Amino acid sequence: MIHPKQAELARLLVTHSVSLKKGEKCLIQSHDVPEEMIEALINEIYEVGAYPVLDYRRARLQRALLKGADRESLTGIAEIEAFRMKKMDAFIGIRGYDNPRETSDLPESQSQLEMTHLMKPVHHEIRVPGTKWVVLRYPTPGMAAMAQTSTGSFEDFYFAVTTEVDYAAMAKAMEPARKFLEKTKNVHITGPGTDLRFSIESIPVVPCFGERNIPDGEIYTAPVQDSVEGTISYNAPSSFFGHTYQNIRFSFEKGRIVEAASDDTGKLNAILDTDEGSRYIGEFALGCNPRILEPMDETLFDEKIAGSFHFTPGNAYTEANNGNRSAIHWDLVCIQRPEYGGGEISMDGQLIRRDGIFVHPAFEALNPKHLTR
Repeated sequence: MIHPKQAELARLLVTHSVSLKKGEKCLIQSHDVPEEMIEALINEIYEVGAYPVLDYRRARLQRALLKGADRESLTGIAEIEAFRMKKMDAFIGIRGYDNPRETSDLPESQSQLEMTHLMKPVHHEIRVPGTKWVVLRYPTPGMAAMAQTSTGSFEDFYFAVTTEVDYAAMAKAMEPARKFLEKTKNVHITGPGTDLRFSIESIPVVPCFGERNIPDGEIYTAPVQDSVEGTISYNAPSSFFGHTYQNIRFSFEKGRIVEAASDDTGKLNAILDTDEGSRYIGEFALGCNPRILEPMDETLFDEKIAGSFHFTPGNAYTEANNGNRSAIHWDLVCIQRPEYGGGEISMDGQLIRRDGIFVHPAFEALNPKHLTR
């Protein structure tokens, strides 16, 4: 039986996130998600007169597919998936985790093949620029374990952060922030282990209030590619290619990561050597979801943490394009609330945020007290 919260989430995704219209085709791609949630999405898509297309996956089977894959086989799969994606008007990607470490024992080379020869041509080059899309996670026991809580508590948290945030108020609050950022030239970020300077001059600014991610709550742009100078220390754990990285630190010269360290410096640098663009930054974003406060090693949640920012090695989005191209796009998060060490963000000499709280008039409406229902 479809739970009312599942139906409410499906309605939000179909009518708000991808704004499906009559006659449009929507691809639902799911990984380890209960059938009831997918059924709720199918029902909502039909309700608006659109057409659902279903791609129902299991992480264990994807692991088996990748384990024996080579460049030729993945290129062939990409050609088929690219043909289908080009026919879609919209995309809803929803992923659960029966086992968050399902692919942790695969060689890094296999994960890099997937990123370069499957994800990049299908998702980076077709889905992102060519469809109305939204991606999200779904609460499973595996995700509850990642969040170090019970399944029931995590489900309550999940539906609160997805359906109890006032996205209409968020959209309105982001407008003055967007206008301010569009006029900004220079950014300076300080905090424990962080002293970072870069320019965002003439790079577009994109507010995110439930149209591309659920949960949502970020406003992003990108640094001018060769402008980044200084150091940054991230304080949220982040998994990539099956390893959970802790205490990632970068040093930049002329936009390029020239030194990188973490709990596994060797693996970290192997990722950054995927291609030339993976050592440059493709995104800078401010997180502001009022109901997400702690990291849980899940990017689509962690990058929205209130009082955080993320600074992303790899590919730039076409909507905020600084010219950087890469098979990698790794949203690494730094939280600046006092319990995480604090920090400040200034723009063109004006203080914007101190210790995770916006203090500039153009941004104050994005503080948590204004965005909950």
